[in-house]
Amino acid sequence: MREPVKLPDNSATDMAGVGVSDENLGIVLQRGGEELLLVKVSDRFTVRPVDPTAYPEWLNQIPATHKQRVPNSKLEEFTVDPAELESAMQAARGLEEVAFASHLYGVKNNPGMLVYLSDEVTIQFSTSVEEAQREAIATEVGLTLNKSVAGIPNTFVAVVRRDATENPVKIANRLMRHPDILTAEPNIIFTTQPHYRPRATHYHKQWYLHHDGGSNLALNSHISAQKAWDITRGIRSVVVAITDDSIDLNHPDFKGAGKIVAPRDFKGKDFLPLPEEDSDNHGTSCAGVAVAEENGSGIVGVAPGCALMPIRTTGYLDDDSIEQIFDWAVTKGASVISCSWGASAVYFPLSLRQRAAITRAATQGRNGKGCAIVFAAGNANRPTNGTVEESGWPNDVLKGQTKWLSGFAVHPDAIAVSACTSLNKKAAYSNWGNSISVCAPSNNAPPGMWLQETGPVNTPPEIQEYLSGLGVFTTDRVGSSGYDAGDYTPYFGGTSSACPVVAGVAALVLSVNPDLTAAEVKQILQQSADKIIDPDPDPQLGMRLGSYDRQGHSQWFGYGKVNAYNAVRRAQRLFAVPLRVTRLLSETQSRSQEIPDYQEGNNSLFPFNLFGKGDRGGLRSEIILGDGSPVCDIRVSLDLEHNYLGDVELYLIAPNGKMVQLQSRTLGNKTRLQRTYSLHTTPTLRQLFHQPAQGTWQLWVVDGVPEDTGKLNRWELTVSV
Repeated sequence: MREPVKLPDNSATDMAGVGVSDENLGIVLQRGGEELLLVKVSDRFTVRPVDPTAYPEWLNQIPATHKQRVPNSKLEEFTVDPAELESAMQAARGLEEVAFASHLYGVKNNPGMLVYLSDEVTIQFSTSVEEAQREAIATEVGLTLNKSVAGIPNTFVAVVRRDATENPVKIANRLMRHPDILTAEPNIIFTTQPHYRPRATHYHKQWYLHHDGGSNLALNSHISAQKAWDITRGIRSVVVAITDDSIDLNHPDFKGAGKIVAPRDFKGKDFLPLPEEDSDNHGTSCAGVAVAEENGSGIVGVAPGCALMPIRTTGYLDDDSIEQIFDWAVTKGASVISCSWGASAVYFPLSLRQRAAITRAATQGRNGKGCAIVFAAGNANRPTNGTVEESGWPNDVLKGQTKWLSGFAVHPDAIAVSACTSLNKKAAYSNWGNSISVCAPSNNAPPGMWLQETGPVNTPPEIQEYLSGLGVFTTDRVGSSGYDAGDYTPYFGGTSSACPVVAGVAALVLSVNPDLTAAEVKQILQQSADKIIDPDPDPQLGMRLGSYDRQGHSQWFGYGKVNAYNAVRRAQRLFAVPLRVTRLLSETQSRSQEIPDYQEGNNSLFPFNLFGKGDRGGLRSEIILGDGSPVCDIRVSLDLEHNYLGDVELYLIAPNGKMVQLQSRTLGNKTRLQRTYSLHTTPTLRQLFHQPAQGTWQLWVVDGVPEDTGKLNRWELTVSV
């Protein structure tokens, strides 16, 4: 019988490796092989009536305030003074109409999550257990077997009887100790949120991330960020370089451990790319849109968990400056490079060195996978590459057939971004053309802002009215400096704002699949975009380019409005793409090896310490491969025995030290594991692809709880090259 350690009252850990003892029997929730520590809510409890359909006259007999009928349950929730909680619950239990009363629970390290205990427990018996024995086991702990669970052999839903002496959590934990039971889980009811919603105080103003409708908001004119955040909010190893006039690193939304990576000021020739001039405001707002940290206040970026590489440019687009920008970003580990700027010119072709610098970054960055490079299309309402009949410009600065070219936006390796509005319409100022990859939400604006970035000319006079559409709420310089007298501005916009939206989505994509090439990221963004349509003519030029050709491309919107959730899901699925195999390398370690038991003092939360060295003990079994060809597929087969496999974690470590988890602590009380881990079952194995197979590969077996022990009988590594 296993006797796990007790979690100390002052522990700051989560429940990893805690186990269930007699002392914590009622506060450890075991689900899916994982353990969650429950914390009693001090001022609330629930009651399940014997007959939920009867008129609840008995409610008034309970010395507490009735709060609600818990949705989709038989439970009634009460509030009470904490000092009277236990007496109120005892009074409820004494009523004939009450089947049971239970505490309401929170979950340690999961703020805001509430757990309601239903009257059900799911039990999976061993295959050899027959009906009479099942009934006897259930009766012993106060349960009645109610129905079988479809698709899972010998598994039943049981109901807690009125004469049961313990709540469903305690009952399930006792059952987990029984040798004839594989799994026992209480059916809990918990508060949910449809999609992750940041706690930032101004998040409700960031309509471009998510909204539920409102004034000047068309249906689905956001980028579905909340659904994407259910999957990932970004990881620190994915770095977004914001190349701009400066970034105010003193802003609270850019704080956080590991947030800032390799800052550079090419204008001031130092490593503090801070604002200096009154006009140095642009980059701070762009950075906020892309990666503002989620810290409970302010705003949140598209990819709040990703790191920020702030780069202050010289403001001049000579060859050397462009090379410096992109070479710095590449050598310092940028994953995405966001460029909300262009040449101050109507027609600007790139030089050979400029083209080469971008190509080099897009193909050689990220150890050969390439940096995703995102450029704003520009704000002139002109083609990124094309000719327009110009007239009506003040002083005839432009007249007749005029060629327009934005060399950066038409670079084949760039992701060129146009702007759409909160009404899912073309932003009146947005550049357009065949080179547009995707569009992203931004503001609409009066004509006076059109050519701020694209040219030193005045706005043509054809449009005089204000154009409908909401501005972008984002970070501003701290204090009175900046666009507004405060730390935020509600009026940011242009393709300058659309560009970091897409950069943030690209960062989320790489967070779930870091092995994608830059070209694949671009393709994913295009293939997953929403096909918004604008049938109206452009108010200035009169053309209608808001629909799509046979290839699915629109000159106004590219392949559509970027959709963060669709892009992240598509990136996840690409893990399973089969790769071409030319040769198999296979080695087996057949020597039986004992798995060291958990030792008190080992770090049970992190596989490696800050210096990359293992500190959790365990067994490291080695297989050596002698072929240096690059890996394109991996399979790990093993045979392992353990008294309680729910204690065990498995990792595969490549010769270069990179590690992938094969198995978490989800195996429950099974005692024999015979399994093959492949790309199909363990997509993260793809992280070990494309490196030389030669060297020492290790299977690391970690026992996370004391006393139960086991052994590794054999394991086999098959590598395709």
